[in-house]
Amino acid sequence: MSTDDSEAEQLIELATKVFDLARQGEADALAGYLDAGVPPNLTNDRGDTLLMLAAYHGHRDAVALLLVRGADPNRANDKGQTPLAGAVFKGEDEIVGLLVTAGADPDAGTPSAREAATMFGKTELLASFDS
Repeated sequence: MSTDDSEAEQLIELATKVFDLARQGEADALAGYLDAGVPPNLTNDRGDTLLMLAAYHGHRDAVALLLVRGADPNRANDKGQTPLAGAVFKGEDEIVGLLVTAGADPDAGTPSAREAATMFGKTELLASFDS
């Protein structure tokens, strides 16, 4: 194994750990990696950002941290899904509020958060998109 291969494996291992922290909502540990230079808009092999994973899995503190650190609330994954649509789908109303406050576009993505709210009968969220 070459040095380049070893470094690539270490980088993949580190990225996997950071994505797991976002998925598990470990905001304090995630903050340490962001402080060390991990980009807040880092994406995995499916185009999911740290914010997408934290939002989808309902981790308010991790979502808030990532937004404060510059994560793009409108960045869609490779399937065209946005963090806001993911939070709507999962019924994470508090996270929906955080994302909307941070400028998430309810009409971005496929399906959009607005379409997802309508599709899944979460019509109470529609008013929050227009406030």
